[in-house]
Amino acid sequence: MNKILISLILLVFILCLLKFFKFNKKYLKVSYEVDEDKYHIDVLTTYIKNTFDEILKVNLYDMNLSKEEFHKKFHNRNQLRKALKSCTYGDVNAKNYIKDYIKDILLKSYKIDEGNINKVKNFDRPKELTVQDKFDILLYIYKQRHGYRGMEQLIVENQLDKPKENEDGISYIITAAEIEDIYFSRVKRIRSFEDKLNIIVQRIYQRYKGYGVIDEIRDMKIDGVSGGVSGIPSTFHEEIDFRESLNIIASLPFSHDSVWIFFKGKTIHLSFLSFGSEKELIRVCKNIYRYNNPGQLSESNGYKVNEMKDGSRVVVARPPFSESWVFFVRKFDSIEKEQPEDLIIDKNNHIPIGLIRWLIKGCRVTAVTGSQGTGKTTLLMSIIKYINPTFTLRIQEMAFELHLRRIYPLRNIVTFRETSTISGQEGLDLQKKTDGTVNILGEVATAPVASWMIQMAQVASLFTLFTHHAKTSENLVVALRNNLLQTGVFNNEAVAEKQVAEIINFDIHLNKDITGHRYIERITEVIPLSQHSKYPNNYKTQEGYEDKMAGFLETMEEFFHRMTDRKTFETRDIIRWEKGEYKIHQSLRKETFNEIIRHLTIEEEEDFKNFIHEHWGNCYE
Repeated sequence: MNKILISLILLVFILCLLKFFKFNKKYLKVSYEVDEDKYHIDVLTTYIKNTFDEILKVNLYDMNLSKEEFHKKFHNRNQLRKALKSCTYGDVNAKNYIKDYIKDILLKSYKIDEGNINKVKNFDRPKELTVQDKFDILLYIYKQRHGYRGMEQLIVENQLDKPKENEDGISYIITAAEIEDIYFSRVKRIRSFEDKLNIIVQRIYQRYKGYGVIDEIRDMKIDGVSGGVSGIPSTFHEEIDFRESLNIIASLPFSHDSVWIFFKGKTIHLSFLSFGSEKELIRVCKNIYRYNNPGQLSESNGYKVNEMKDGSRVVVARPPFSESWVFFVRKFDSIEKEQPEDLIIDKNNHIPIGLIRWLIKGCRVTAVTGSQGTGKTTLLMSIIKYINPTFTLRIQEMAFELHLRRIYPLRNIVTFRETSTISGQEGLDLQKKTDGTVNILGEVATAPVASWMIQMAQVASLFTLFTHHAKTSENLVVALRNNLLQTGVFNNEAVAEKQVAEIINFDIHLNKDITGHRYIERITEVIPLSQHSKYPNNYKTQEGYEDKMAGFLETMEEFFHRMTDRKTFETRDIIRWEKGEYKIHQSLRKETFNEIIRHLTIEEEEDFKNFIHEHWGNCYE
């Protein structure tokens, strides 16, 4: 009996022991998971957000502070509130201020240290890092070495801008495999606690107040960045059978997986980056355009064009106007110090550079034309240096893009733009009262702007420079003629065309090849044809009726010819780009030669004549 009792007691004890260990194992597992969750990036981001909210909501009057402490905390809180607002506008200084604040919270409040930082991102085990983690680390390292040229150096050093062949042809794409290879070849291991913390802070910031995965990319000195422009739109499932879409969607990227950059004339797909969700892409689109309160992006107002704090141009569109949420950021800070010699680099580049110099110094009305991405704005910004420093410059734009005062701070330059209450025409009328010598139009893209350009060139300035998307010089004249007819400035097609041809003197046309190489395709002179020759009047001297009728019909034929098919202008290619080098094609007109000389000093006149004699010979003597 005792043995049975002892056996039962042992059995109960063992069962209790097993239950105890099972409970503690479960408890330990939960504790471990909670500990791991504490260092998840989403948890950290939420903590940072709540901490900032608490700082801004605290009532300082209930804290029984001295007057000095109160004013100090009040000032710091206002500074934080202002920085939190400004950092979403592309203000790099405000961004750095908030990142320093986040770092301080993580160190002092969340107790992030060398012992637990790898629980956030395991920097010591690269295989546990995602492709985005590795890209963030690479960009951080290159930024440490090269500043805001870091992205440029990362691409150039590793030849990531080289075209890639695929079954559809040539494309520009940076893949996850390339990022992996570069990481393992150039980054041994992130050992510094400070570096690890900075990378984590950036990840938290871009999810909280930044622009997601493009946050650091946007700050780099590249030509631009866009998102949402490829992949399956969110409305795709509504357009096809749901059962079929399951298989299709599984193999294709979504619109929120779309990140592209514009780099040295090439549009490059960063296929390894993704916003992660449609919600994140929408958040970025709703925040990126808000500088200076341009109005609400809504279903009824489906797009916005604005600028950011650093001067970047931003365009945002949303459904139903566009098929998905998209944004385009066009930056202009990467080209501030470019010289014409850096932009025009092909063989015999001194010929087009020299001619452009004398066209500008000779006060010729000049258009810089070409398709998007060929470098029109870049070239226009660089050739401003040839304008006589004594001349005052007045610029009219839809949105501030040229920012010429940053490049030429010692010159007399004022830029105006359209606003919701001030039209472009009012701005142009005001320019006439601001002592302007040279007028510059950032882009002639609409009929009203074309009308402004014609007005400027006629009465408001010594000469005018502008950019346009025309493919040929003939198209340029015809497009501007049609714009004048659309706005009602002219009613007669021939008269409008004649007016445009007389105003525009030269067309500098830019192009780029499949590799992104930019060049001046041609420099063309637009020559108006005389319309003042007398009509034939042989009928007056004829005696017989039939002879008089024949002479009169000849006069009528000439009249109808002039009113219909007679050309009002012709074009002459002065310089052409052929097979990688610039070649002289024709010479300037004698009248143009004399007009340029009329605006030059004695020393400049001598230099100009020497330039012409060297390349065109004695054609004007």
